[in-house]
Amino acid sequence: MKRDAAFKVMEAYAISQRRAYRLVSVDPKTVQREAEPDNPEVRARMREIAATRRRFGYRRIGLMLDREGITMNHKKLRRLYKEEGLAVKRRRGRKRATGTREPMPVPDGPTMRWSLDFVSDVFGPARRFRMLNVIDDYTRECLALVADTSLSGARVARELDCCIRLYRKPETIVSDNGTELTSRTILEWQNQTGIAWHYIAPGKPQQNGFVGSFNGKLRDERLNEEVFDSLAHARKMLALWQHDYNHHRPRSSLGGLTPAARRSLELSEGSAPGALANLQTMNYESVRLSK
Repeated sequence: MKRDAAFKVMEAYAISQRRAYRLVSVDPKTVQREAEPDNPEVRARMREIAATRRRFGYRRIGLMLDREGITMNHKKLRRLYKEEGLAVKRRRGRKRATGTREPMPVPDGPTMRWSLDFVSDVFGPARRFRMLNVIDDYTRECLALVADTSLSGARVARELDCCIRLYRKPETIVSDNGTELTSRTILEWQNQTGIAWHYIAPGKPQQNGFVGSFNGKLRDERLNEEVFDSLAHARKMLALWQHDYNHHRPRSSLGGLTPAARRSLELSEGSAPGALANLQTMNYESVRLSK
């Protein structure tokens, strides 16, 4: 403290060092000698850890030091951390999962490419809930319409597993860059299943047009026409609308067929793996019935 006071007096009054030292009653040797940094071994080890663990702050570095038997007060640890000029650099943007950026293949059969997206609405006293929509891009069939107050990445993975058990594994899934769809859980699920995941470009919802068209029909025909009393009521009405959409509502893009009829037609024609075998016609003219 006296050393700092001596320097302030010298700057304020432009006096000599000897006179300033005498005014604040400090030994010149104490002022002129640079103080050596305390705990040089700890400082060196902190720099080593920070070099290899760039996203570790002083608290995590303290835990690493504690494992090595170096224990100190967290205030002192923070002081040493700041004096060494260490800091975790602030990220300017979140690194997003890119998935595959290759051009999407045009689906030529059922369960080749799925699209999924989220839609939100309210029930009761303005209680918000979300819906996960999964669409087959070829048949336009709604494979899943899941409503809940929270839909995490783990929940999305479970619902996709249910769809795979019912309709078999798709080759590609298309989605936006939402937080749930770029989470660690979804990335691990992609690696485990081997399904190619195509993320559309940010701000380009038209690249996911099939599910976008479905979302518009869902909101126009059901969400805007119904007031939901509870989550159970919303689930019931959405399930009824999903069945009607798949089995009764004609689609102009399918030539007036329903999505379920389009899938059945494709399966009967043998265009999908595991389809029914075509029946062989019998030449009745060559067959003579015995009397």
